[in-house]
Amino acid sequence: MNSGNEYGVRPARRILVTGASGGIGAAVARAFAALGDRVAVHYSSRVDRAERLVTELGDGHLAVGADLSDPAAVPGLVQTTVDGLGGIDVLVNNAALVTTSHPPVTTDYETWARVWQEVLAVNLIGAANLTHQVAGRMVEQGTGGRIVNVGSRGAFRGEPENAAYGASKAGLHSLGQSLAVALAPHGIAVASVAPGFVDTDRVSERLSGERGDAIRAQSPYGRVATPEEVASAVVYLASPQAQWASGAILDLNGASYLRS
Repeated sequence: MNSGNEYGVRPARRILVTGASGGIGAAVARAFAALGDRVAVHYSSRVDRAERLVTELGDGHLAVGADLSDPAAVPGLVQTTVDGLGGIDVLVNNAALVTTSHPPVTTDYETWARVWQEVLAVNLIGAANLTHQVAGRMVEQGTGGRIVNVGSRGAFRGEPENAAYGASKAGLHSLGQSLAVALAPHGIAVASVAPGFVDTDRVSERLSGERGDAIRAQSPYGRVATPEEVASAVVYLASPQAQWASGAILDLNGASYLRS
């Protein structure tokens, strides 16, 4: 990936952000666009929100739709992105499916099995398939690249009511570390962020009332993260200066969970 010239000016990068129609993904798209990069805003079903975001970002950006749980849809998504942006320099695997809670003792087997299949199909297998296709394009371009995965604190802390989600994010972290080694010879760095609770529409109900107070109290700062804080970390890990962070998993949980 071109890191710019001796004066510190670099060309606009081509960025694909999955699950970018809202929440963390939208904040990531805005952060890259603010740097002058061109962004492909991926959506699964919320085309209206994705198109509004593209309009907000201005010229040079585009909305791209695909169901990441469908392996057959992934190559087309990458081709549409490459056609629209002229190539791809950065992939942000942010798209994630969060289902209703499924504690093992009280969830019937049919629901349990379905939830695991649905969650892993998007959060882990979909990300793996997309990364495979994007990495191939980066290698063909011969200019390196960056891949940043949006994981979760739940991969380490545990998700007793959403085990499939926690396991999918643990798998995503592991995938990132494996690919960091495999892709380094091609100048492609791979890293992950592991946020705790983030103030997005998806968790707004959980952050209300006494339950929300308890969640905020998990951090000594007495709050949860903003999407923009996560986006700042993603932008750093995607930067030319962050190559030596390849393989890293960056905790973003406001000291609410400390691991050794």
